[in-house]
Amino acid sequence: MSADALRLDGKTALVTGASRGIGAAIAYALAERGARLVLVARGEAGLARTAARVDALGVESSILPLDVTDREGSARAVEEWVETAGPIDVLVSCAGGNVRKAAEAYAMEEWDALLALNLTASFQWARLVRPGMAARGWGRIVHVSSVAALAALPTGTPYAVAKAGLLALTRNLAREWGPAGITVNAVAPWYVRTELTEGVLSDPAFLERVLSATPTRRLGTPEDVAAAVAFLASPAAGWISGVTLPLDGGFSAARL
Repeated sequence: MSADALRLDGKTALVTGASRGIGAAIAYALAERGARLVLVARGEAGLARTAARVDALGVESSILPLDVTDREGSARAVEEWVETAGPIDVLVSCAGGNVRKAAEAYAMEEWDALLALNLTASFQWARLVRPGMAARGWGRIVHVSSVAALAALPTGTPYAVAKAGLLALTRNLAREWGPAGITVNAVAPWYVRTELTEGVLSDPAFLERVLSATPTRRLGTPEDVAAAVAFLASPAAGWISGVTLPLDGGFSAARL
């Protein structure tokens, strides 16, 4: 494999959830490979920080501060971008969130909100970028799922259900859109130390349980996830589609 097969020069990559954590690391990894970045998240200040890091590489970036579950706003933002700057070549759906509690403790409104954020938004954003990808016969879509889609964890049922839905979405879109030159894949990280997980990982007993269940005996990093996503987004991964890649230090192999 040549180094050029991993490059994304001349491509435009849109990353949701790009204001911090895994999403920001993915944006930076794609920028390192030459992609122009469109950064999407609710937090404008966080997007500005990610954009500054991307710009330091000499790569162009733009920010779209919006809620990915805002259907009309999302559609309008993509339409306006495509009209003025051209189609999207790579979509990474990383926006997500979790509320950890027992299944019976969720209000139905919380269920609806968690599925909208972690599943439905990814479906809409994929549909929004598909026309441009299909017109050029080339596209990459990567969904950021979770090991929670593969193994039952003690809490977070709506999150797990939504992340499992992403795996079915990945398989079905890969089959339907493959003839148009679009690959669709997913990654399923285990515990990665970010702002969103710091609350549970700060408990020494919980952290030890996580590490003892992980054969490599370490947590993941945002860069671990970003490296895998960048590969799946590259020309080198052109014959990989419909796949979910666990990023878990061996957790799923040992547990399942």
